[in-house]
Amino acid sequence: MTETVITVQGSARSEVEPEQAVLRFTITADGPERAPVLAAATAALDEVSGTIAAQNSDDGPVSRWSADRVWVSSHRPWTNDGTPAALVHQASASGRATISSIDGVAPLVDALAAIELVTIDSLEWSLTDARLELERREVRARAVAAARAKAEVLAESVGLGSLTPLALADPGMLDGTGGGAVPMPRMEHAVMKASAPHGDAGFSLRPEPIVIEVAVDARFSAR
Repeated sequence: MTETVITVQGSARSEVEPEQAVLRFTITADGPERAPVLAAATAALDEVSGTIAAQNSDDGPVSRWSADRVWVSSHRPWTNDGTPAALVHQASASGRATISSIDGVAPLVDALAAIELVTIDSLEWSLTDARLELERREVRARAVAAARAKAEVLAESVGLGSLTPLALADPGMLDGTGGGAVPMPRMEHAVMKASAPHGDAGFSLRPEPIVIEVAVDARFSAR
């Protein structure tokens, strides 16, 4: 019997609730005198450190965190009539905290946002590396199964039955061309930006699902 080659693409998708979040924040102070500005930013960073350290334990919601040292820059703005104004000093620092419990996100955001000079910049929801790899493996397996099911339908439609796998590849790589239009596997995650100052409920703390999508190209011989 003549062999017929069938080439198909299978895909699968999964939505997973996030397990953790990365919170990014900045501390900014400015004024005409360098020393008071530096002192204010340093005091705010100390308060942030104490707030996070209280939740940074083996069973606490903050699994790790870091912050830059406070640094000071100076600039001289210009007035409306084109003359230079008094020198302005700005002290700033930035940091991030990984929150391993979704229930711990809102309390930490509220605590940090209540500190003067602190701005919550963003929250990025994600999975742990181990959970992400586990989910990717499961979605990959379903994508391969979907490809085989599609090939079986095509084979049956022309009166063929027995399928033998010949090749499996990421999209665009089956013929050695590479550079597929859609790199797979792909993970998409929700990032919630927060540019509002503390005390302003300007962004949502509700996590969005992590979307994992995988596609595979497959080639079978049918008889």
